[in-house]
Amino acid sequence: MPNPPTPGPLRVVVADDHPVYRNGLRAALSSLDGFLVVGEACDGDEVVALAEQLAPDVVVMDIHMPGRNGIDAARLICEGHPGAGVLMLTMFEDDDSLFAAMRAGARGYLVKGAGEDEIVRAIRAVACGEVIFGAAVAARMIRYFSGIRDAAVLAAAVFPGLTDRENEILVLIAEGHNNAAIARRLLISPKTVRNYVSNVFTKLQVVDRAEAIVKARRAGLGDSPGT
Repeated sequence: MPNPPTPGPLRVVVADDHPVYRNGLRAALSSLDGFLVVGEACDGDEVVALAEQLAPDVVVMDIHMPGRNGIDAARLICEGHPGAGVLMLTMFEDDDSLFAAMRAGARGYLVKGAGEDEIVRAIRAVACGEVIFGAAVAARMIRYFSGIRDAAVLAAAVFPGLTDRENEILVLIAEGHNNAAIARRLLISPKTVRNYVSNVFTKLQVVDRAEAIVKARRAGLGDSPGT
């Protein structure tokens, strides 16, 4: 867990390739007590360099930017500067973008259109090491993981020899997801997914993915591919 920010105003770097939005966010934060915008960037390469140079408490950035995208930039910032919290502020609200940002190390995810109060709360939370999502994004995550859990309960009844995580993996295999997609959705590494998949195949006594899908779907899993 990152250390709390040092006393004084929160040092923030803002990165967005749209100057109107970037300037508006900078002006809004600069007008508030407790915030100091120490840098601005218009692309992923620039924001990585600014994080190295300025050591901000929080980096607020978009996903889609020229050059290095926000996901790759977040990964580099979080690996090189774990004390800097990353808050994604983007138009993208699809599951793949959300989970990719979380796997890259982002601690917050808001959709553009969020109000000033919501953005300010998120920046403060991220600076303190908390994980925070906008209301709409949080609702999507709850629905998604609730769906996996419900299906995994059924899988556990049919395949009691599998662990809870292996049942989650089996549910996603039955829905037709490949290992990379499973890793993104469960926020684990592809290598970890491969190990779980191998365990599932061994316990189900199947030789490949196709056989596992047939066996799982005969048990009522994965009839409708997940989104």
